Parts: sequence; C-alpha cells; structure tokens
Amino acid sequence: MTEPTDLHYLSLARLSGLLETREVSSVELTKALIARIERLDDEYRAFITPTFELALDMARAADAEIAAGRKRGALHGIPVALKDAYDTKAIRTTICSRVLADRVPSEDAAAWEKLRDAGAVLLGKLECTEFCLGGPSDNGLVPHSRNPWNTDRYPGGSSSGAGVGLSAGLFPGALGSDTGGSVRIPAAFCGIVGIKPTYGLVSLRGLFPLSGSLDHAGPMARSSEDCALMLDIISGHDPRHPTSVVAAPPGATAALSDRLDGLRVGYVRGFAEEEGVGEEPRLATEVALQVFAELGAEVVDVELPSLWDFTVCNSVIMMSEAFAIHEEWLTSRAGDYSTLTKARISLGGFISATDYLEAQKMRRELAQATRRAMDEVDVLVYPGMIGDPPLAADVKPFYFLNTPLITAPANVSGVPAVSTRCGFSAAGMPMALQVTGRLFEDATVLRVSHAYERATPEFDRRAIA
Repeated sequence: MTEPTDLHYLSLARLSGLLETREVSSVELTKALIARIERLDDEYRAFITPTFELALDMARAADAEIAAGRKRGALHGIPVALKDAYDTKAIRTTICSRVLADRVPSEDAAAWEKLRDAGAVLLGKLECTEFCLGGPSDNGLVPHSRNPWNTDRYPGGSSSGAGVGLSAGLFPGALGSDTGGSVRIPAAFCGIVGIKPTYGLVSLRGLFPLSGSLDHAGPMARSSEDCALMLDIISGHDPRHPTSVVAAPPGATAALSDRLDGLRVGYVRGFAEEEGVGEEPRLATEVALQVFAELGAEVVDVELPSLWDFTVCNSVIMMSEAFAIHEEWLTSRAGDYSTLTKARISLGGFISATDYLEAQKMRRELAQATRRAMDEVDVLVYPGMIGDPPLAADVKPFYFLNTPLITAPANVSGVPAVSTRCGFSAAGMPMALQVTGRLFEDATVLRVSHAYERATPEFDRRAIA
C-alpha cells in the first residue's frame, strides 16, 4: 500500500494504475492532496476557490464505480484543478477580477465537461492573472501566486496557479489556457510541462476569452505522458463552438516512445540567437539537440522569420481583440481592474483597424512560412523562455513590449507546442525546451518531448519536498 504522504508527486499515469488495482482509493488520494494544499497553499497561493467537499463527494463516487468494475478511463478518480477562466457550473468563476467577483456560471466549460465525464475529481479553481493578461498585480482580486523555486520570482502567466500548484505537488494535472504563452510560460518558469494544442483541437466553449483568434485550451502536468493522457480526453469536435474543428483524435498516449528513430528535428537557430535571448537557454537547447540525436533523430537547422515579427503580430491582434471585449467595462468599471490589467488592455484602444488588419495579414504570411519550414522536418525546437523568471516586483505593465516573446510563434501559426523542463540555470531556476509541430500533429510533439524527458531524468528535480 502506498502511503498517503508519498502520493503528491506521483504521475497521472502511475496514479491511474494504483486506482485500478485499488492499491490506493480516490478518497485516500484526495484527502492526501487536500492536506498538502492546506499545509502549503497559504505560502504559494495557487488556489482562488477550493472545492474540497465536492472533491470528496466525487472521489467517493469514483471509488464506488471502480469497485463495481466501471472504471471510465485513465483519469477516473484522479484529482485535478482548473484555471479560474474555465466555467464551472454552480462554482464561482471570476477570471481573478473584481469585475466578475460574484460570477457563478450555469454550465461547465467544454474541456472540464470532458474531464468530469471521464471521472476526474475537481479540487478547485486556480489563480490566474486577471482576465488572463494582468499580473502579478498587488491590487488584484486575490494575491498573485508565488513560484515554489523562488517565491520572489514571477511564476509566469497567465496560468500561474496551475504552474505553481503542479510544481509544489498540490495536484497531478490541471487545465490552463494559452494566447501568447499562458500555458508554456508558467510551465517553463515552474519546471513542469504544458502543451498548447493545435488551434481548434480543444473546444474553447466556456473558457473566458482574451483574444478569440489566438486562444487555446490545454493541459498542464509534470510530464508529457500526463499531458498526453489529458489531451486525448479533452480534444474533439464541439458543434457548440465556432472555432472547434472536426479532426481525428490525436492518439497522443499511444504515440509515445522512448526513441525518435526516423524523425527529423529542426533547430530554429535564429530564435535561439535573437537579441534578448539569454546564453543559458540557448546552450541548454543545444545540449538537448545532442540528446535528440542520441535518441535516433536527425537534427538540422531551420530558418523562420524574426522572432520579433511573430511577437509584434501576436501583440497587436491580442491587444485589439482584448480591448473589444473589455471596452464597455473599462468605461463603466475602470476602478475594478487591477493597475496592470487596465494598462495592458487599454493599450488595445490605441491600435487602429488598419493596424489590426495588417497584423492579420502578417499572421497569414508567418503561418505560411512556418508551414514551409516544416515541409522537411517533423518538429521545430527552440528555447522555452528567453531567460530566468524576473522578480515579481519588477514586472511592469508593458515589460512584454521590450523583449521578444518566444512562445508567440505557435499562437500566431496555430501549431501545437509543448514546453518541457531542460535543466537549471546558474540561479537555480528551471529552464525549458519548446517543441512545436505541424497542425494536428500534437501526438508527434508529445512523443518528442516525452522521449527527451525519459532520457534526462536528472532534470526532474522537485521545488519542495
């Protein structure tokens, strides 16, 4: 029998096996995680709305079904948590803003609906930067979450609570969202794994929008295998949302392998050497390329347009669409926004229709350039972030306009992209590797990151015991 104190860092895959053999019960697992959350979350602040009583009720029901031989799948009975941008029926969903502080949805978001139907247990809603753009603000609805590797440093946004909670061992899986990197940035800064799926593969219904043409819903966990398990469940066509596409299921879990024989990996050297990208992330990526070669892949250099082209394109579209959503509230309820969020969203009001249309034209050109670059390779690889996370106190309203956003290319082109851990910097902070693939080849992206993780277990440290 596994002791409850040993459960908090086990993978989704391992926990699934223990539940199936009934070596561990869902109630036992849920209680162990609740105890850890109650012990640690005052310091790390991952949660905004815990749902512990509901979780225990769901765990009891899961145990009864599993005991009766009705196990629904890999996640049945396993506790997860959701970014507070996902609607949850009868559970407060605020997107961490005073504007929506009392909002209680009448339906579940599509992605949570699928996890719920698969038997997952809901531990609660997670802190995120306000409206998925602000933060870390000192005057938001709730205090911003804190990076377990160094609580003075920014954990990344906007899926901050998900990255923090996974890193701290508070839960084994979570749902985040990604418009310019909001899954992959906290994954990189907190030393966990997150995937932004192909645009449209996972329904956005019930996910509060930041920028509808760039938003993605995606899983976050501590391994690519666990992300694959979640992605296989939450993907699929949703006729109730206009951006959802009809596509074959990714089959990501079945595609995982420890070898990469026959795959061609394209190194986007220009991104790694762009001004503003640190030497440590570049060197860590080049060491990772040697691992790919040892696993049987062929590594070649690939050229893409400037990282700044992708960054500017993403920022103009995101800010314009965000302002269109918030213009009325910014006029009538400006005082309810945190300082950082108000400044950032207001920036969209200064972008003209001509600028927006030019950015959309540029987006098509950049997406075509990405497609052409991948004609001869299976995946593209480059650093997950440009350097260590900044001190939270030093994050200014428009810091993202001064440095290239290395996560933006995958949002602009809509391709799948995973961030996985890639060693540690001299400051002791996690570094990350980014793997992107062709549209709807999410399984290949996860296969590559999974093989890398299995070959580099020395990077799988824990932030706290």
